Amino acid sequence: MNIYAIEELMYRVSDIFLAPVLISLLVLFAYSLFALGSFFAKTWQRKCNAVQYKNAQKELTAVGGYDLFNFYTQAVKAKAKNLSFDDLEVFALKKLEVVRLVTRISPMLGLIATMIPMGPALKSLADGNIQGISDNLVIAFSSVIFGLVVATITFWVATVEKRWLAVELLDCQKLMEADKTAKETKEKEAKEKVQAEKPEVMHAVS
Repeated sequence: MNIYAIEELMYRVSDIFLAPVLISLLVLFAYSLFALGSFFAKTWQRKCNAVQYKNAQKELTAVGGYDLFNFYTQAVKAKAKNLSFDDLEVFALKKLEVVRLVTRISPMLGLIATMIPMGPALKSLADGNIQGISDNLVIAFSSVIFGLVVATITFWVATVEKRWLAVELLDCQKLMEADKTAKETKEKEAKEKVQAEKPEVMHAVS
């Protein structure tokens, strides 16, 4: 097999990827619109429940739009003894996982869908087929635009939601530290009470 056969094989195989990549870009574009709609809905929820969230930190009740805090309150109510700060961090990463993946994948798919039609476009140029050039370039430029639009939307959503989760993470950390301090103080007072009762018992016995 000579080099020209390999080049022809790679050219044919790359053409196969065009349709799946274009479909993937359309799916990711639909997801970005869904993520944007969910983002605006959550923004409205958080704005309406901002005061309630402050009160909920004292009462440990669920609040709409504060997913990480709600996860923490559910764990506390379920008396999850193994809940740690690392568990909250993992939950936050999971919440951002999909949108962050889309942010990184969509420009790559846009670039792939841009480069694939360039081969047929150059071939059409060599053949003097102007129509073939324009058809392939339309696909190429449309694909990269879709990829960049999806990346822009999801990057914005991911950045703001990351800040929201960071704030909730800090609030939960403060609550966990306060709860830990309260338990330690209670245990210390209990020990001091027991130690104070021992001399009285010994005196009564004697």
